[in-house]
Amino acid sequence: MLRKFKVNIDGKLYKVELEELGVETPPSTSAATTPKAAVPAAPAAAQPSASAAPQAEPAGKGAQLAPMPGKISDIRVAVGSKVAKNDVVLILEAMKMENEIVAESSGTLVALHVSKGDMVNPGDPLFTIA
Repeated sequence: MLRKFKVNIDGKLYKVELEELGVETPPSTSAATTPKAAVPAAPAAAQPSASAAPQAEPAGKGAQLAPMPGKISDIRVAVGSKVAKNDVVLILEAMKMENEIVAESSGTLVALHVSKGDMVNPGDPLFTIA
């Protein structure tokens, strides 16, 4: 048995026919079609201005890259400081876990490419040691 309904979606009224399913319902020979509501396109994202999002400095030789996506929660070493291999340089929070990012080599921290609170993706430069 077909039942008729009026459905209001985003201010547009649609008439819909639905077949009531029971224990012994013979298959319908005509396919009931229901109009699909048009999904409005998402508004275009505004382009961030150059001053709103600073561009990452180009990473050169000695740059250490982010191993995973996350948020920089702490920076432990200042630019110009000497670091030894395996010294903790910064903390990267990913999935509610704090990950220590350590120096891969000894040297001087010549550049920090991130700030506390920055979001990073895998492969983004974090800092440079020379």
